[in-house]
Amino acid sequence: MSSTNSFQGRTLAAVADLSIDEQRYLYRKTRELKEAWRCGGDLTHFRIRDPELNVYLMFLEDSTRTKESFRNAAKFHDVRLNVFDASSSSFKKSESLVDTVKMLFGYGRRSIFIMRTEMEGVCRALEEQIGEYAARIGREKPVFINAGDGRHEHPTQEFLDEFTFLEQRGWDDSHIHVALIGDLFHGRTVHSKADGLNVFGSVTVDLVAPEELALPASYKSRMEENGFEIREWASIQEYLGSGDISNCWYFTRLQLERMGDEVRERENELRKAVTFRQDWMDKLPHNTRFFHPLPRHREKPVIPTFLDGTPLNGWDGQSINGYFTRVVELAMVAGRLGSDFDGIGPLPEEKERSFITDVEITRKSRVEDRFKVGIKPVDDGTVIDHIAKGRSPEEIWDRIYRIRRILKLNVRSSHGVFHSADPHHFKGLMSLPDILEIGPTELKKLAAVSPGCTVNLIENRSVKAKYRLSMPPKIYNFEEISCKNPKCITWPGAFQSVPPHFYRTVGETFTCRYCGKRHEYGDIWDL
Repeated sequence: MSSTNSFQGRTLAAVADLSIDEQRYLYRKTRELKEAWRCGGDLTHFRIRDPELNVYLMFLEDSTRTKESFRNAAKFHDVRLNVFDASSSSFKKSESLVDTVKMLFGYGRRSIFIMRTEMEGVCRALEEQIGEYAARIGREKPVFINAGDGRHEHPTQEFLDEFTFLEQRGWDDSHIHVALIGDLFHGRTVHSKADGLNVFGSVTVDLVAPEELALPASYKSRMEENGFEIREWASIQEYLGSGDISNCWYFTRLQLERMGDEVRERENELRKAVTFRQDWMDKLPHNTRFFHPLPRHREKPVIPTFLDGTPLNGWDGQSINGYFTRVVELAMVAGRLGSDFDGIGPLPEEKERSFITDVEITRKSRVEDRFKVGIKPVDDGTVIDHIAKGRSPEEIWDRIYRIRRILKLNVRSSHGVFHSADPHHFKGLMSLPDILEIGPTELKKLAAVSPGCTVNLIENRSVKAKYRLSMPPKIYNFEEISCKNPKCITWPGAFQSVPPHFYRTVGETFTCRYCGKRHEYGDIWDL
């Protein structure tokens, strides 16, 4: 196995962990494997065959297809397979995931952990924490493969879905028009398509779901940012009446176990909106195929069983493809496959840009000449100006109070809301005579709390330094922030000791590094 293989040791926590070229490589190798297997060809070059490699199946939620396809994929590779039984483990004694995985990691030279959890963001967090531990003790870092985490993502299901779509289209990746039907709110397989469908040159997505089951806004936004054309209908009946119908239908079951009581009470009505009926057969385009990640509800399937023996059945072949794609995924992250990859990998993580700009002081003006009515000038101290400039007075006051709480400015001060030359254009200002310096940590925190403000350091009634603060690209290492997703591994009630970490996405939205939940800027703060 090549030590320079770009796939070796890679964690697959989300679809975007593989670049578009890398995903296409995965599909090409899966196609080669499947054709060789079908023809009885030599499969040796696909097999890992490493007795020192431990593959752990850690399924903390029930699973059949994902678990069994990975189990058989690991057996194909002749590696040491371990099936972790959570019901008889120290999880029952409230042991943390990190401690459990750290223990298992110590039992072999190389490790791959395949994780299915209700908690979201687990693989990313373990990649970081166990990776740091491996570096400290001089061991090869383990690989983590996300086999589904809550409502977040299911990347390996997405890879098999995209392989199946390509197979259906004769490997034409120029365009896809797909209808996503069913429980789009809870369905992580649908959420993964926000990035997975990028393997096609252009994408049209038809969302078919009642409002209660609609795709979350964050995933819809990501699809739009990726250039997808998005259309929406509340039911299959409405969709069939639209006239422009896809021949690729992807159904998801109603995930009642994740729904609230009010939604469950309307189960029959919601199910009817996304269940196919026999009298609609003649309205489908030629060569239509239905797909489903499975399992179907045995009593009330959204794809009724009368369709099993018809040409519409694409879900059985789709399920089989899970085995082949997962054989290749294991071979890639173990370093068996990948030495012939010559495409573009993921972009390196962007270095943190400076968000603190030194402003040139053009004149040593007397401080009192520049102060607003009602604010007492300072001879020595700090003035924070342009707070929430352009916002309403209510928003500015809220920002001022938030600055005081988060920076713990329990000192003498005067502060207020003022207007500029335009009487309808407001900003906030704080005068702090007891704060003579602001350190880098406080400046970063202030930039995160109130981007766009300026900081003036006053000495002998003149400005000696001035900084303009912009929105930082990342917000982390602050006690005052948290992800508001109670299923996130960083959620305090999860007791996993994973600190929150956000990166800026669009405008003033920040996305959790672990669970992928998007937050409005003001929502990440606890104070």
